Amino acid sequence: MKTDSVNSFAVITGASQGLGKAFAISLAKRKHNVVLISLPNQNLEEVANYIKTKYNVAVAYFETDLSLDENVTAITKHLNENYAIHILINNAGTGGTRKIDNVSLDYINTIIQVNVKATTVFTHQLLPNLKKQPKSYILNVSSIAAFSPVGYKTVYPASKAFIHSFSLGLSEELKNSNVSVSVINPGAMKTNPEITARIEKQGFVGKLTLLEPRKVAEYSLRKMFKGTTFILVNPVSWFISTLLPNWIKVPMMTNIVKREA
Repeated sequence: MKTDSVNSFAVITGASQGLGKAFAISLAKRKHNVVLISLPNQNLEEVANYIKTKYNVAVAYFETDLSLDENVTAITKHLNENYAIHILINNAGTGGTRKIDNVSLDYINTIIQVNVKATTVFTHQLLPNLKKQPKSYILNVSSIAAFSPVGYKTVYPASKAFIHSFSLGLSEELKNSNVSVSVINPGAMKTNPEITARIEKQGFVGKLTLLEPRKVAEYSLRKMFKGTTFILVNPVSWFISTLLPNWIKVPMMTNIVKREA
């Protein structure tokens, strides 16, 4: 693992806070150089400087909006031209809890562009780079919502179901290559006080399934480096989302998340 990271980089999208930041710190602890990508004005420079100083690894960072096609194309082109990449973590994602008839077309488009298209394009464009390294890894961040439709979220679970399916198919396609593909499906996480408070409004189930980004990152990376394809993060959430029949879980989950709206 260390030999892979001497002159190459791990790319993490959505790296300014929450799980993305936790991934970056966990990889830096393991002495992997990192490229951090996030939206502008999210203190990404501060995160980059902290990691570089504390863990003595090479750090690059780029602020860009991945909901715009031209930005995704530009950043992947730049990465391929300037960095050897042995890890890609597609963590950037967006969502919300709103009635579908109260949202704008931009709201829907942003979820699809960031969650589905950016992840797919990053993977497609960086894959030749990843294949050039001795051993490489792709880790896609889906969601426990991928296993259950949920009212008041609608587009978000569908986008994460795509990521789960995309990852499993890609893993099978690349199983005889040097690139290992993994997907995680975490539940809600304590990314910031606002999100934590919103999730806790869901009541007992929300609090029960709330996760710590640092723990999720450490666990996921251990599994990723072992070549695990489907990384199960929270068994309670998985049970609710996969084993219960739709006629029970869809109205149940919808009533729970409706409290956020």
